[in-house]
Amino acid sequence: MKLAPGAPGAKILAFGHYQPANVVTNDDLAKTMDTNDEWIKSRVGIAERRLASPDETEIDLAVHAGGKALAASGLASADIDLVLVATCTMESQIPNAAGRVATRLGIHAPGAFDVNAACAGFCYALAAAADAIRAGSARNVLVIGTEKFSHWLDWNDRSTAVIFADGAGAAVVGPSDVPRIGPVAWGSDGEKSDAIIVKDRNSFLHQEGQTVFRWATTALHPVAKDACDRAGIDPAELAAFVPHQANLRIIESIARKIGADNAVIARDIVLAGNTSAASIPMALSRMIERGEVPSGGLALLLGFGAGLTYAAQVVELP
Repeated sequence: MKLAPGAPGAKILAFGHYQPANVVTNDDLAKTMDTNDEWIKSRVGIAERRLASPDETEIDLAVHAGGKALAASGLASADIDLVLVATCTMESQIPNAAGRVATRLGIHAPGAFDVNAACAGFCYALAAAADAIRAGSARNVLVIGTEKFSHWLDWNDRSTAVIFADGAGAAVVGPSDVPRIGPVAWGSDGEKSDAIIVKDRNSFLHQEGQTVFRWATTALHPVAKDACDRAGIDPAELAAFVPHQANLRIIESIARKIGADNAVIARDIVLAGNTSAASIPMALSRMIERGEVPSGGLALLLGFGAGLTYAAQVVELP
């Protein structure tokens, strides 16, 4: 038996992102539910979020973000041989998103599958892409996080409706002569899986906010430090810390505990809300676009969410 030769390492070539045009402010939500701008900002840090139009799907969002990442990478559609889509908000699980996204981007006959690790999905998919390249199963991989939470929310439930939003973020991953995507530190806590749940196809998203907050602020900073240790990096060396954009208080708590004192901290949640699997690539794409982080700098990614699942890795910025 002969195995295809893999690359010594993998690297991110480019990012891309897409947000729907419809901006919904806290004041807009206050017109239809018992909430206000101060209440929302004090609890989760969100000022506004974007919602997709009724006829705009997760596939549409993913195509926009994936197309931007592909264009920025300098590769052609024909160069991509694997497409991974991280999502947990598809209206139907069959067929998957990845194959449809690939076809719309002109990527012919790639390997294509979806990853559902909820808000940790992008980090899971990125790890799978890097491993596939090192193993020789793929050469260039398009990784996309895309979510349309707006059709899974009870718009009278302020515990969820003020938090979640729609959007997509993407990265193109290719081979490297040295590892530029660090080892993943991942895991799960299934005993708390009911903390974030959609019970069945006729239900809305339910979240036990306090349970999730306590878990995130106590259990995740060791995971972030573990990812740095596996990559041989001191947190003080990080140029950026890009955690899942779940809650501004969670983000700032973890950042303090890991000692990333010199890093730019992603706070995309303020203007984007919680976009689950899309949040990390979208936040990082926007940071790069604004010139907030240096090419070649090191960024720590930390995804966490329903399942409860989590994953972290250090990456070199394109």
